Amino acid sequence: MDYPYEEARPKRQYAAVFNVNKCIGCQTCTMSCKSTWTYSKGQEHMWWNNVETKPYGGYPQFWDHKLLEKLGPNKWSSATGQNGSVYSGKTIFEAAPIGEVALGYLPEDKEWQSPNIYEDTPTTTDPDKGPDESVDLVNLPAHTTWFFYLQRICNHCTHPACLAACPRKAIYKRQEDGIVLIDQNRCRGYRKCIELCPYKKPMYNLATRISEKCIGCYPRVEQGIEARCMAACVGKIRLQGLKNSLPEEAEANAENPLNYLIHIKKIALPLYPQYGTEPNIYYIPPRWIPKQFLYQMFGPGVDEALKVYSNMDEELLGVLSLFRSTQKILEKFNINSNQAVGYDAKGQEVIRVPIDEPVIVRPPKYHNTS
Repeated sequence: MDYPYEEARPKRQYAAVFNVNKCIGCQTCTMSCKSTWTYSKGQEHMWWNNVETKPYGGYPQFWDHKLLEKLGPNKWSSATGQNGSVYSGKTIFEAAPIGEVALGYLPEDKEWQSPNIYEDTPTTTDPDKGPDESVDLVNLPAHTTWFFYLQRICNHCTHPACLAACPRKAIYKRQEDGIVLIDQNRCRGYRKCIELCPYKKPMYNLATRISEKCIGCYPRVEQGIEARCMAACVGKIRLQGLKNSLPEEAEANAENPLNYLIHIKKIALPLYPQYGTEPNIYYIPPRWIPKQFLYQMFGPGVDEALKVYSNMDEELLGVLSLFRSTQKILEKFNINSNQAVGYDAKGQEVIRVPIDEPVIVRPPKYHNTS
């Protein structure tokens, strides 16, 4: 793949895994981010973290539909890759028009006006029925009428399109953790980052006339603490930390929970991998959703990911039990005697949770009586 700068992978990469199956769409993550980072004048439209209802929702509206149409059909070869196949089509960098470094578009102002558009709006796979008509809702392996929540933040990509696009070189990727930031002193508000980021996560501040984006809550990460959106998650769907950048390094460090989920078990997949940016926010795909939709969104690794997730062993169940069990970033895990134990960067135990919760039946003598 063509990229305008030499590859410079950080040794450890800021990353997170979201379990889409457990999200309840409460938007607590969204409001925790909003109240921390984007409450000032000119930031009214900025939602660095947002939760969309798929297939119709999006912020800005149609952010993925428009780019997918420009990019054309997905092309995956049968050659074995990290998640089962290798993408053989054009990435956004290879499909770039003459004079641009990547394929993209600049959203209209009206597309930023409704962050929760089509929330909880379902669709149906039955061509003869609308989403509000009576259909068999539990027709497996995929529901006939369906929607699901997609949690989105900046992906802090390994090959950021925003960084490649900036004519001022105001965007940079930190080598200590791979977090992508905008130098506010260098930015002149050309909005090329907004135009060419395929996920539309840089945003333009009308008051300051410069661009801003998710900063990965780096002041918290530097202290070994999860980002605000991660720590606030009510549904316990998020696990954030630092992973190894390359698969072979991850396999040698399989005790890291993110390495384990992404590179060992391979149940967590990147969002729109065909874009070519190598995003570092990963998703456990939703069950019971039509596979063709999931293939487009997460690639052909969906089948194996859902197979493993539906037949998880004790070790995998233990790692999933660590989600949102602590605000501390976990660098290592261990499964021992029906317990999942998480450790910090210094190897000190941070959290210990039971894998199977005991069932306690109240004795009859304590039952309420009339």
